Amino acid sequence: MDFAPTSPGTRAGSITPTPLKILVAGGFGVGKTTMVSTLSEIPPLSTEQAITELSEGVDDLSAVPDKRTTTVAMDFGRITIDNSLILYLFGTPGQSRFWFMWDELASGAVGAVVLVDLRRIDDCFAAIDYFENRRLPFVVAVNGFPGNDEFGAEAVREALVVDPDVPLIWTDARDVESGRATLVSLVEHALARAAATAA
Repeated sequence: MDFAPTSPGTRAGSITPTPLKILVAGGFGVGKTTMVSTLSEIPPLSTEQAITELSEGVDDLSAVPDKRTTTVAMDFGRITIDNSLILYLFGTPGQSRFWFMWDELASGAVGAVVLVDLRRIDDCFAAIDYFENRRLPFVVAVNGFPGNDEFGAEAVREALVVDPDVPLIWTDARDVESGRATLVSLVEHALARAAATAA
C-alpha cells in the first residue's frame, strides 16, 4: 500500500476516491494529537486548549509533566493514499468528561488505532472496551514512550486482555513511517474482518 500523497484528479474518467474514516483513540496524553498532526497532509484541525489549574486533580500529568494542552473535541487530518483512497483521521478526546463525543466521532468509521502508554496501561481500557462492544475493528499501538519497548507482545496482550486476532504493534506517533505502518495494519485488519463477515 503506497502512502505517497497524490492529488485526486477531476478529469473525465478519473477515479473517485473512496473515503475511509479512522479514529485515533486512547487515554489522556498518549499521543493522539501528535499522530494525527504527524500524518496529515493538510494542516490538521486541532481543538487543543491550555491545561489550567481547573484540571488539577482531574488529569494525571505525572507521566507527561511537560504537557501543556489537551484535546477538548477532536483532531482531524487527511492522508491521500492514491487516486482511489483517502483516509480521514479523527483523534478522540482522552478524558472521560469528553467521552460523550465518541459516538458521534465513531459513526461511519471503518476502524480505530488505540494508542497505549504502558506506564499508564489502565488509561487505554475504556477505548478498547468501547470498540470491542461496538465490534469496530481496531489495532493496539504501543507508543514509543520511555520503557515501552521493555515488554514483550504476549505480556502486553495478556495485560490488555485483547483477542488474539487484534493486531498489536509498536509505533512512534512522532514518526511518519511508523504511523503509516500502523494505519496499514489497521486497514488490512478491517478488510480481513469485513471479508470474514461477508463469508
